Amino acid sequence: MRRSVSPVALVFLGLGVFLLVLSPLLAWYVEPRAKRTPTDVNVTSVFKGTGSYFDQSAVKTRKDQELTVTRRVLGNVSASEKSGRAVWDVSQTIDSPDTLKLDDPRKSFQWTVERWVTDRETNKPVRCCGAKPKNFAGDAYLKWPFDVEERDYTWWDSTLGGTVPLQYKGRAKVKGYEGLRFAATVEQQRAGSRQVPGLLVDRPKSGQVHAEQWYSNSGLEFIVDERTGRILNAKTGPKMVLRAPGGKQDKVTLLQSDKLEFTSKTQREAVDLAKDDNSRLELVGQTAPVGAAAAGGVFSVGGGFLLWRRGRNEPSLEGRDTSGGA
Repeated sequence: MRRSVSPVALVFLGLGVFLLVLSPLLAWYVEPRAKRTPTDVNVTSVFKGTGSYFDQSAVKTRKDQELTVTRRVLGNVSASEKSGRAVWDVSQTIDSPDTLKLDDPRKSFQWTVERWVTDRETNKPVRCCGAKPKNFAGDAYLKWPFDVEERDYTWWDSTLGGTVPLQYKGRAKVKGYEGLRFAATVEQQRAGSRQVPGLLVDRPKSGQVHAEQWYSNSGLEFIVDERTGRILNAKTGPKMVLRAPGGKQDKVTLLQSDKLEFTSKTQREAVDLAKDDNSRLELVGQTAPVGAAAAGGVFSVGGGFLLWRRGRNEPSLEGRDTSGGA
């Protein structure tokens, strides 16, 4: 007589083995590949504060004005898929109350358009796909790398056109959510040039001149989500002035603010996105692997036990008369 095998025991045993194999696969293969810079990003961040800006229509610097910086980041999915990189198109405007209500970036005090291309795994800049600026560098900018460490980072400052060393300053909370804080100041240094009437920089007889732009920052600060590298809050204290070519004195203040900071709404949206991203990463990196391992162990033990019990209860052929006699 052949012994029958319990289908339930085989199902339990097979499911258990599958879950035990799935657990390390999720932790060591799926979760690291989930840590990729998204390509379909669509985020608007708004900074607000008070300061001064140069009113071109009035040809003078207006002080104690409300300033709004609006940064829109839109992932270029098509270019990202073709290149295998994260391609983000970035538009940033700086507005006074008068230009803000026009809702037209071309009429803003300042409007810049960039294309940032990064490696989706390392967050390092990649020079392809029409990246602008071409000298884009550093390891932190619109986004920090995944698994941010308690150390200093280099941050790309678009106004400066170069990198700034940021120092780690400990942990801080945004809307009750904890992140890592980084800060720096930027000493005044040249950051390009701009063609302006010579009269603006005390060169009335020169007609148009290429005035020197000088930039400084009284306080850069970022609070960043540790796992995802998402910026939860940002502050900046920019100052941009003009000097005559070869001059040593500031002649025109183009922009100055002691503090421009994420609005409360932008902070809340950033925290909510960070929580959502963390939940997904925790699911594939911790919750699912642990759950799969635990369930796999239970099913494997259960299936093995059913097979063992079936074997014990199966009638033995030993000692049974199989000759067919009476």
